[in-house]
Amino acid sequence: MAFSSNSGGSAMSDMNVTPLVDVMLVLLIIFMVTAPIMSYPIEVNLPQPTTVPNPNPVEPPPPIKLRIDASGQVYWNDAPQPLSVLQNMMQVEVNRNPANQPLLEIDTSSDADYGILAKVLAHAKNADMQKIGFVQK
Repeated sequence: MAFSSNSGGSAMSDMNVTPLVDVMLVLLIIFMVTAPIMSYPIEVNLPQPTTVPNPNPVEPPPPIKLRIDASGQVYWNDAPQPLSVLQNMMQVEVNRNPANQPLLEIDTSSDADYGILAKVLAHAKNADMQKIGFVQK
């Protein structure tokens, strides 16, 4: 059985990875130095804690239950309503007490048209409703 050895004048076929490691280390240092520069602060107004309890707690009004069924019919507190009057109804609720608005609970059927939901949300935005929630079943 014959064995071959590298001492017989044949060239070594291993790749020299030292330059590759050097380049990768330089790139790593560049990214580490420039990464903090690329971030910038965003100002967020957070509520501040108070130790004084509110002397007159305001009870929120009852929520508005808005349901959209599979046929596209919209129900306002279980009463069917046309889509065209929703914004006026929402505006009336907002104008009662703008600082203490009711929660608009939207319940949609899984087969409901997304366009109807988009119109309802647009009406709520135009009426300046601040509290909107989605009901999950």
